Amino acid sequence: MAIPSTTSWQIETVNFRLLVLLSEDKSWLRILIPIAPQGDAQPFLDKLLEANFDLTLETRYALYENVLWGVFQHHFSTLIVEDFSKAIQRLIDLKEQGISSYFNEVIENRIVEVIKAAKLQAQTLEATMQTLERFYTEGLMGEIDMNSEYREKTLAAWRYQLERLWPEVEP
Repeated sequence: MAIPSTTSWQIETVNFRLLVLLSEDKSWLRILIPIAPQGDAQPFLDKLLEANFDLTLETRYALYENVLWGVFQHHFSTLIVEDFSKAIQRLIDLKEQGISSYFNEVIENRIVEVIKAAKLQAQTLEATMQTLERFYTEGLMGEIDMNSEYREKTLAAWRYQLERLWPEVEP
Protein backbone atom coordinates (compact mmCIF):
# COMPACT_ATOMS: atom_id res chain seq x y z
CA MET A 1 0.00 0.00 0.00
CA ALA A 2 1.43 3.37 -0.96
CA ILE A 3 1.84 5.75 1.97
CA PRO A 4 0.50 9.23 1.26
CA SER A 5 2.70 12.24 1.88
CA THR A 6 -0.06 14.14 3.70
CA THR A 7 -0.98 13.05 7.23
CA SER A 8 -4.40 14.68 7.71
CA TRP A 9 -7.57 15.22 5.72
CA GLN A 10 -10.88 16.87 6.49
CA ILE A 11 -14.13 15.95 4.78
CA GLU A 12 -17.00 18.36 5.24
CA THR A 13 -20.58 17.79 4.17
CA VAL A 14 -23.83 19.46 5.11
CA ASN A 15 -24.41 16.77 7.78
CA PHE A 16 -20.97 16.09 9.23
CA ARG A 17 -17.27 16.86 9.37
CA LEU A 18 -14.89 13.91 9.28
CA LEU A 19 -11.20 14.10 10.18
CA VAL A 20 -8.71 11.49 8.95
CA LEU A 21 -5.31 11.49 10.64
CA LEU A 22 -2.22 9.40 9.93
CA SER A 23 0.30 9.05 12.75
CA GLU A 24 3.69 10.74 12.36
CA ASP A 25 5.37 7.41 11.66
CA LYS A 26 2.50 6.57 9.28
CA SER A 27 1.70 3.33 11.06
CA TRP A 28 -1.77 4.20 12.48
CA LEU A 29 -4.82 5.77 10.90
CA ARG A 30 -7.41 7.53 13.01
CA ILE A 31 -10.81 8.76 11.79
CA LEU A 32 -12.78 11.16 13.98
CA ILE A 33 -16.21 12.76 13.86
CA PRO A 34 -17.42 15.39 16.37
CA ILE A 35 -20.68 14.40 18.05
CA ALA A 36 -21.46 16.89 20.82
CA PRO A 37 -19.92 19.40 23.20
CA GLN A 38 -18.43 17.68 26.25
CA GLY A 39 -20.78 19.60 28.54
CA ASP A 40 -23.81 18.13 26.78
CA ALA A 41 -22.36 14.61 26.99
CA GLN A 42 -21.09 14.84 30.59
CA PRO A 43 -24.28 13.52 32.27
CA PHE A 44 -24.14 10.41 30.05
CA LEU A 45 -20.46 9.47 30.27
CA ASP A 46 -21.19 6.24 32.12
CA LYS A 47 -23.66 5.21 29.41
CA LEU A 48 -21.21 6.17 26.65
CA LEU A 49 -18.50 4.03 28.25
CA GLU A 50 -20.95 1.13 28.47
CA ALA A 51 -21.72 1.66 24.77
CA ASN A 52 -17.97 1.48 24.03
CA PHE A 53 -17.97 -1.95 25.62
CA ASP A 54 -21.16 -3.34 24.10
CA LEU A 55 -22.44 -1.36 21.12
CA THR A 56 -19.92 0.68 19.18
CA LEU A 57 -17.99 -2.25 17.69
CA GLU A 58 -14.76 -0.99 16.10
CA THR A 59 -15.58 2.64 16.82
CA ARG A 60 -15.41 4.35 20.20
CA TYR A 61 -16.58 7.44 22.00
CA ALA A 62 -13.78 9.69 23.24
CA LEU A 63 -13.39 13.13 24.79
CA TYR A 64 -10.83 15.61 23.52
CA GLU A 65 -10.66 19.41 23.64
CA ASN A 66 -14.14 19.65 25.23
CA VAL A 67 -15.79 17.63 22.45
CA LEU A 68 -17.32 14.15 22.42
CA TRP A 69 -15.91 12.37 19.35
CA GLY A 70 -16.61 9.16 17.52
CA VAL A 71 -13.23 7.56 16.84
CA PHE A 72 -11.91 4.70 14.72
CA GLN A 73 -8.26 3.71 14.93
CA HIS A 74 -6.52 1.01 12.93
CA HIS A 75 -3.02 -0.09 11.99
CA PHE A 76 -2.53 1.52 8.58
CA SER A 77 -0.68 -1.32 6.84
CA THR A 78 -3.46 -3.84 7.53
CA LEU A 79 -6.42 -1.57 6.86
CA ILE A 80 -8.57 -2.75 3.95
CA VAL A 81 -11.10 -0.71 2.01
CA GLU A 82 -14.05 -2.67 3.43
CA ASP A 83 -13.02 -1.94 7.05
CA PHE A 84 -12.34 1.70 6.19
CA SER A 85 -15.80 2.08 4.60
CA LYS A 86 -17.56 0.34 7.49
CA ALA A 87 -15.75 2.51 10.01
CA ILE A 88 -16.83 5.69 8.25
CA GLN A 89 -20.44 4.50 8.16
CA ARG A 90 -20.38 3.55 11.85
CA LEU A 91 -18.95 6.96 12.74
CA ILE A 92 -21.66 8.70 10.73
CA ASP A 93 -24.22 6.53 12.53
CA LEU A 94 -22.78 7.62 15.92
CA LYS A 95 -23.00 11.24 14.79
CA GLU A 96 -26.61 10.85 13.62
CA GLN A 97 -27.58 9.07 16.84
CA GLY A 98 -25.96 11.82 18.89
CA ILE A 99 -26.59 11.64 22.60
CA SER A 100 -30.39 11.73 22.51
CA SER A 101 -30.84 8.01 23.15
CA TYR A 102 -28.62 8.28 26.25
CA PHE A 103 -30.60 11.32 27.39
CA ASN A 104 -33.85 9.38 26.96
CA GLU A 105 -32.44 6.44 28.92
CA VAL A 106 -31.37 8.68 31.82
CA ILE A 107 -34.76 10.41 31.84
CA GLU A 108 -36.59 7.08 31.83
CA ASN A 109 -34.43 5.85 34.74
CA ARG A 110 -35.36 8.97 36.70
CA ILE A 111 -39.05 8.49 35.96
CA VAL A 112 -38.75 4.90 37.21
CA GLU A 113 -37.19 6.27 40.43
CA VAL A 114 -40.18 8.63 40.85
CA ILE A 115 -42.58 5.73 40.36
CA LYS A 116 -40.70 3.55 42.87
CA ALA A 117 -40.76 6.33 45.45
CA ALA A 118 -44.47 6.94 44.86
CA LYS A 119 -45.30 3.26 45.16
CA LEU A 120 -43.24 2.94 48.34
CA GLN A 121 -45.42 5.71 49.78
CA ALA A 122 -48.51 3.81 48.53
CA GLN A 123 -49.44 6.64 46.14
CA THR A 124 -51.58 5.99 43.12
CA LEU A 125 -50.67 7.18 39.66
CA GLU A 126 -53.25 9.98 40.00
CA ALA A 127 -51.87 11.10 43.36
CA THR A 128 -48.36 11.13 41.87
CA MET A 129 -49.58 13.28 38.97
CA GLN A 130 -51.25 15.69 41.42
CA THR A 131 -47.98 15.99 43.33
CA LEU A 132 -46.08 16.72 40.11
CA GLU A 133 -48.68 19.31 39.07
CA ARG A 134 -48.33 21.01 42.46
CA PHE A 135 -44.51 21.00 42.16
CA TYR A 136 -44.70 22.66 38.74
CA THR A 137 -47.33 25.16 39.85
CA GLU A 138 -45.29 26.13 42.92
CA GLY A 139 -42.07 26.36 40.90
CA LEU A 140 -40.35 23.47 42.69
CA MET A 141 -39.91 21.77 39.33
CA GLY A 142 -39.43 23.35 35.93
CA GLU A 143 -38.46 26.93 35.20
CA ILE A 144 -39.63 29.73 37.45
CA ASP A 145 -41.11 31.63 34.50
CA MET A 146 -42.56 28.58 32.74
CA ASN A 147 -45.71 29.59 30.90
CA SER A 148 -48.89 27.57 31.36
CA GLU A 149 -48.82 26.11 27.83
CA TYR A 150 -45.30 24.73 28.30
CA ARG A 151 -46.20 23.47 31.80
CA GLU A 152 -49.23 21.61 30.36
CA LYS A 153 -47.08 20.00 27.67
CA THR A 154 -44.52 18.98 30.28
CA LEU A 155 -47.19 17.49 32.52
CA ALA A 156 -48.72 15.65 29.55
CA ALA A 157 -45.30 14.12 28.86
CA TRP A 158 -45.04 13.12 32.53
CA ARG A 159 -48.51 11.54 32.41
CA TYR A 160 -47.67 9.60 29.25
CA GLN A 161 -44.45 8.23 30.75
CA LEU A 162 -46.01 7.44 34.12
CA GLU A 163 -48.92 5.60 32.51
CA ARG A 164 -46.52 3.69 30.25
CA LEU A 165 -44.09 2.66 32.99
CA TRP A 166 -46.31 2.44 36.10
CA PRO A 167 -47.44 -1.19 35.59
CA GLU A 168 -43.86 -2.38 34.95
CA VAL A 169 -42.19 -0.84 38.02
CA GLU A 170 -42.01 -2.71 41.30
CA PRO A 171 -41.51 -0.68 44.51
